[in-house]
Amino acid sequence: MIPTLHNLFNTSSTSENEEFFTLLEGYRFRLEHIISHGEASPPDFWYDQEEPEWVALLAGEAELQFDGGETLPMASGDYLLIPAGMKHRVESTSADAVWLALHFKENE
Repeated sequence: MIPTLHNLFNTSSTSENEEFFTLLEGYRFRLEHIISHGEASPPDFWYDQEEPEWVALLAGEAELQFDGGETLPMASGDYLLIPAGMKHRVESTSADAVWLALHFKENE
């Protein structure tokens, strides 16, 4: 039996809310597929994660904001590594934004 085929750009969901799907999970990592529909983080909300996060914007546009006021515009194909403990939020996304996010434990 062959494995089931999936497509990261099949975003035909009926949900209007941002959607998170775990694609793979292991002892030291979690890979998420995120579909945004123009959402942003709530005002005064900050992600403050205990693990680093590598994030790639596969489609659309987005803007991340970091504690301290710096903003980072992102376009399709952009990726970055957000260190553990670096407070950040999603300032804006386009209605067609598709992400991959890899949360992982660093080597000890």
